[in-house]
Amino acid sequence: MLSEPSAATVRATLPAVGAAIGEITELFYAKLFDAHPELLRDLFNRGNQASGAQKQALAGSIAAFATHLVDNPDQRPDLMLQRIAHKHASLGIVPEQYPIVHEHLFAAIAEVLGDAVTEEVAAAWTEVYWLMANALIAIEKRLYAQSEQTGWREWKVVERIEETADVATFKLRPVDDGPVPGYRAGQYVSVGVTLADGARQIRQYSLTAAPGSPVRQFAVKRVTGDATTPDGEVSNHLHAHVREGDILQLSAPYGDLVLEDTTAPLLLASAGIGVTPMIAMLEQLALTGHSAPVTVVHADRSPATHALRADHLAYAAKLSQAETVFFYEQDAADAGRPGLADLSDVPVASGTQAYLCGPLPFMRAVREQLLAKGVAPADIHYEVFGPDLWLARQAA
Repeated sequence: MLSEPSAATVRATLPAVGAAIGEITELFYAKLFDAHPELLRDLFNRGNQASGAQKQALAGSIAAFATHLVDNPDQRPDLMLQRIAHKHASLGIVPEQYPIVHEHLFAAIAEVLGDAVTEEVAAAWTEVYWLMANALIAIEKRLYAQSEQTGWREWKVVERIEETADVATFKLRPVDDGPVPGYRAGQYVSVGVTLADGARQIRQYSLTAAPGSPVRQFAVKRVTGDATTPDGEVSNHLHAHVREGDILQLSAPYGDLVLEDTTAPLLLASAGIGVTPMIAMLEQLALTGHSAPVTVVHADRSPATHALRADHLAYAAKLSQAETVFFYEQDAADAGRPGLADLSDVPVASGTQAYLCGPLPFMRAVREQLLAKGVAPADIHYEVFGPDLWLARQAA
């Protein structure tokens, strides 16, 4: 992995780089998009750039990777690398783009840290970068080779279902009438759309049907912004403009949060639109006749905002040992428990495998309660929609 001289240099300079990493990534993206505006227009999520979420995720990943290398010189943080590589593959990232990132990232490092970036320091951090980049390139190459679909493919919307006031399900079939490639429950596809200003923006949406479905099916929540976060460009475009008969571009399925073939007890915990991968998992369990206990936990504002609630209940009812525990901040009545998710009195069987998806505060709280109940850290798996601001801390 990291050479001994470079490890010593990185260890010595890590505090300075870590303290400035936010400023470095801010400058990096400014330089990158100034030189390559097409990347912001057609590849990077403009909303995440505007909110700063992508910059935080990049900063955390670089710092975590470097820290891991100096603390564990013979190991790679594969969880972090796999998660990033799946997202990259869904976007169609290619090896030729990594030198471009290196050029502008190191220009930013040199500008922010100034004279502290000696030839020795630059060489050490270049080694860190290419260890990470080459690992990602190798994983992405394998993912592309394993995929049944190369590049983007056109799909026609055959049905649109209004799940709630802010969530719509889209069902699609391939325009070429070719076979529908397989996937694993919990995976997502990237959806590419051309917006009114000509930009091509890409977002990821979890597939909500079990593997084997003859259609691609995903649910989209309309993202409404606030003072610090803009409205979701793609989600609002899909809600406002995409109807039955329209064509969308979809990637192959990717994602490393997948339902494993197991006879262990399971806990599927979600909040808000985080329900989407859980629905595919739950349907898969119903189809395969999973006989161990399955605890289905969901938190939402109200039953009316609980997207795919009927599916949640229907698939759970098909399992022999399933329990649904729903939490609603409003209008709980007989539909669930009032308030935020709380597992303190929810039984969790020994050996449980847990899958989480939802906002970070929700997942942090659920994870802490599961650990307190004896669930092993390695048995708690999660998915984050958007830049993974938790992964770097988990991997470090």
